[in-house]
Amino acid sequence: MFFSFSLLNTSVFADLPPSPSQTSETDPTSSCKNYVSVLLPLPLPAPLTYLKPNTLDLHAGDIVSVPLGKKQKLGVVWETPSHLPPDIAPPTPPPLDDTHRLRAVLAKQDYPPLPEELRRFIDWVAAYTLSAPGLVMAMALRPLLQQQGVHPISPQTGWCLTTPIPPTLRLTSARHNVLRVLADGIVRSTTELARCAQTSASVIQGLANAGALHAVPLPSQAAFEQPNPYHCPPILEGHQYDAATTLRRVVRQKSFSVTLLEGVTGAGKTEIYQEAIAACLENNQQVLVLLPEIALSAQWIDRFRRRFGVRPALWHSDVGHKNRRLIWREAAHGRVRVVAGARSALFLPFQKLGLIIVDEEHESVFKQEEGVIYNARDMAVVRGRLGGFPVILVSATPSLETLVNVKMGRYQHIVLPTRHGGVCLPHTNVVDMRQFPPQTGHFLSPLLKESIHQTLAHGDQAMLFLNRRGYAPLTLCQNCGHRLECPHCTAWLVQHQTRQQLACHHCGYTEPLPHVCPACSKEQTLIAIGPGIERITEEAQVAFPEARLLVMSSDTIQTAQAAAHVVKQINQKEVDLIIGTQIVAKGWHFPSLTLVGVVDADLGLMGADLRAGERTFQLLHQVSGRAGREKAGRVLLQSYAPEHPVMQALLSGDMRAFMAQEAAQRSPRFWPPYGRLAALIVSATTAEQADAIAAELGRTAPYGEGIDVLGPAPAPLALLRGRHRRRLLLRTRRNIALQPLLRHWLRLIKPPRTTRIDIDIDPVSFF
Repeated sequence: MFFSFSLLNTSVFADLPPSPSQTSETDPTSSCKNYVSVLLPLPLPAPLTYLKPNTLDLHAGDIVSVPLGKKQKLGVVWETPSHLPPDIAPPTPPPLDDTHRLRAVLAKQDYPPLPEELRRFIDWVAAYTLSAPGLVMAMALRPLLQQQGVHPISPQTGWCLTTPIPPTLRLTSARHNVLRVLADGIVRSTTELARCAQTSASVIQGLANAGALHAVPLPSQAAFEQPNPYHCPPILEGHQYDAATTLRRVVRQKSFSVTLLEGVTGAGKTEIYQEAIAACLENNQQVLVLLPEIALSAQWIDRFRRRFGVRPALWHSDVGHKNRRLIWREAAHGRVRVVAGARSALFLPFQKLGLIIVDEEHESVFKQEEGVIYNARDMAVVRGRLGGFPVILVSATPSLETLVNVKMGRYQHIVLPTRHGGVCLPHTNVVDMRQFPPQTGHFLSPLLKESIHQTLAHGDQAMLFLNRRGYAPLTLCQNCGHRLECPHCTAWLVQHQTRQQLACHHCGYTEPLPHVCPACSKEQTLIAIGPGIERITEEAQVAFPEARLLVMSSDTIQTAQAAAHVVKQINQKEVDLIIGTQIVAKGWHFPSLTLVGVVDADLGLMGADLRAGERTFQLLHQVSGRAGREKAGRVLLQSYAPEHPVMQALLSGDMRAFMAQEAAQRSPRFWPPYGRLAALIVSATTAEQADAIAAELGRTAPYGEGIDVLGPAPAPLALLRGRHRRRLLLRTRRNIALQPLLRHWLRLIKPPRTTRIDIDIDPVSFF
């Protein structure tokens, strides 16, 4: 039997990590009683060896503090990763032959140990991505590493009166109020006590220093409310009922499997996979839901609360350090039942994880492009395999990689062909901009403007979509032709009119919007070229003066609170026309939205990206699906190439035919998912250094039947954040493992300290 461990590289079953029943944990203290291996969150190739004091009972997974130079570091007692498949396993380090100079473990920290399944997952991710295992483990320990020192999470404490009160205590009115409040014998936290006594925390601390108060642990309370699987089950019929029944059965089997839940936009996929969550909760297990934009998923959170009675624990970049540590601890103890998070939630130390759901599995944001480079969607499948539990992938527009796995029988497949409640999909038309061009200096076709007027006249809402932030992507001088570029990147500076700034969206560089050309010093000669969302908003304000406009982009909506406010405004019909970037394609449900106009449908088709056509189809299909959720809807695609296969596929709605065409283009030259691909990105402080190392990589590149090396060549972003970049691509047939080739190749190169070689296994983007 064959199986794919990577959705991007259809690989043989032997490459998958073995299931838990096929391995046994190795206690590093069993073979030698005097020392242990400790993995540190550093870019080291292997764990370091430390003496084990007789006073410490250490086992694999224990979190310890150890000396390193003059500093003290957190680490984890680690075992030899003998469970890795040979194709990706790194070389075994030589045996230790000298122990007399070893330093001892300082202390065992009062944290839950990292579970065996998570440790095996860390080893596997490190070996597959050719990353230092310590850097992968650092993602699992990040909430602990971000705190000062290495002290464990302390329990919450409160205050009680000390009896007798010291006779020398100096009483003030504020202190008297504190003593009066505590006279009832109830333990109160500092915050609560200060509020009840109407005083400050410093007064309370002063009483404690004087001996009048003493700290005691607060009564333990559940940090997170427990979701109730029976709270408000939905009424499902037909395809929805059958799909939910199948997913419940998959979860109750408590074994590894991967299921693709595919359904048209508005088919009720969220409500259906929530029944899988309910089944997992009934099994007394934990659930992880990976969402592409968790900070903006206000509607998803509301749906979860309606179904289960409480909010899930949320894990994303906006969550504070304290809450991250709390979720980490509660996940390790099994007390947080459902976590909805971004890709890094995959490394939480769940005690009894029983299900992973990857919503919008086709989204490229699941790929982490810096640091440890990994695809959370693919690694979710690996973690499910290691833990022996099911994984559910959800999408209206599945990736070609996932569809190939379905076709090969590796994944189960559930299809929802119709929208919930019998609502029809929106009708799509392409506006040929060659026949119906906009006015000079404008970007909205007369046909699109007229459709918006009609929609608003009927009391419905309309949306304009352009996947480009700012006012204009390019500013140039009419006099000398100078283009304003980022000094640190090979990129034009994007004009932001509202902020009166030019900004680089790659490195964050900004400068004030100039009124004089920096090249020829002429005044009033700089003009904006092309539209951004701000420019479309400006045009819409003139074209629809009575309409109430709302802009949705990452510049205007950055938090869950902002997203919730926007949803409320739209659903209460306080907005007539929504103008947005790709954020508007993220699964929103707007009942009164009946028209979607795509300003530049050809935008994503430019460039040489392997997946340009697939991504454009997915994005435009998703944004089209915002229309007609409860009423008949229409979609208008403005295009200068209506004959393009992507436009034709969107018109016909035949995604299968389009994906078959994509497959036919990739398969003959074994492009993913029909082969394996790795990118080597050379970056250096000077172009000469980057060229030299890239050329050396080209000279020493592997060769053979079924192996191709493309490059070296300048990366599309040849300068990024001040570093010069060159790229090589290693492509192999499906039966050839990349990792051994790459390890041997890299051993032949010794780049200087100022040069870096990043490895991207299964690249998604090619910037």
